[in-house]
Amino acid sequence: MDNNVIIDLRNISVKFGEEQVLRNINLYIRDKEFVTLLGPSGCGKTTTLRVIAGFLEPDEGDVVFDGKRVNGVPPHKRPVNTIFQRYALFPHLNVYENVAFGLRLRKLPESHIKAKTAEMLELVNLKGFNRRNVASLSGGQQQRVAIARALAVEPRVLLLDEPLGALDLKLRKDMQVELKSMQQRLGITFIYVTHDQEEALSMSDTIVVMDEGEIQQIGTPQGIYNEPKNAFVADFIGESNILDGTMRRDLFVDFSGKRFKCLDKGFEKNEPVDVVVRPEDVDVVAAGEGMLRGTVTSVTFKGVHYEIIVDIKGFKWMIQSTENQNVGDEIGLDIEPDAIHIMKKSVYSGRFGDYSSFSEEFDELSDPEEEEDI
Repeated sequence: MDNNVIIDLRNISVKFGEEQVLRNINLYIRDKEFVTLLGPSGCGKTTTLRVIAGFLEPDEGDVVFDGKRVNGVPPHKRPVNTIFQRYALFPHLNVYENVAFGLRLRKLPESHIKAKTAEMLELVNLKGFNRRNVASLSGGQQQRVAIARALAVEPRVLLLDEPLGALDLKLRKDMQVELKSMQQRLGITFIYVTHDQEEALSMSDTIVVMDEGEIQQIGTPQGIYNEPKNAFVADFIGESNILDGTMRRDLFVDFSGKRFKCLDKGFEKNEPVDVVVRPEDVDVVAAGEGMLRGTVTSVTFKGVHYEIIVDIKGFKWMIQSTENQNVGDEIGLDIEPDAIHIMKKSVYSGRFGDYSSFSEEFDELSDPEEEEDI
């Protein structure tokens, strides 16, 4: 571990009744890093955030800030501040007084409060909004006030729990850019919770992928996308075709009834493996020219590309291509060695990667926005 670590979670476990919510979590976070805790609802990411903040004491393990154990230290005595999805602004106070609230609690001089509040409002592009009633602001503006209030007290770590969840898509994307820019300008640590993979990929220095109370993988956005550790990570971060395969020897893998050259080695000879091929890494060719051949079963126009489902020996592949195909067409698929990623078998093997049940409606129904996270 390097000397730049600000937070160290050591063997953290949390139970709610009989439910094990966190299982032996080990995670360290560096100073000035933008870290995202990413996973589906109920995976434990918000619980991890609450343990860091001091809102929840772990049943086992230690929370360490700057080398000092802080178990039992209340939230207001930790160098952190938290922004929630529901911004918790004070409706009876105007914008200025909301931002100044934490500074007044610290009994700081009025001149300092005035200067700091002005600085924060300028940072979040709300200069001139001092006397506005917060109830009259848009959702995006209210979120900026919450950010300004949290940053005014100069926390070393800012915790953000799904802070963009209530915003519409375009505003979310705008605020993603602004939050990353703010973090870089201020040089403080951001720990961000989301279930939105695109949000995590676009904003983070480091992504921590969680499921069922455990960390599945930690890495850079590029590293996790290109080198997922198991089928859960491969499926959760972007779209993936995940197939059963066999590593015949180093650099050669069998799947879909064919042998392919790949870049992976270090597996046992004839070891069963999971094979990941991203939809954008497959080339569509004439039916007789490809390594694989299949029948198009559905085509969806996505603006930049077409999303094509292809049946190959009963397994439904997803292909993303700028060229349209027709349902019922026979097409060929070409796959380069660097488009194939090999993973060891895991408890998630066989649960993801076949698009037989894929539909937009199913995707939306499986991720209700209002579901409470833990």
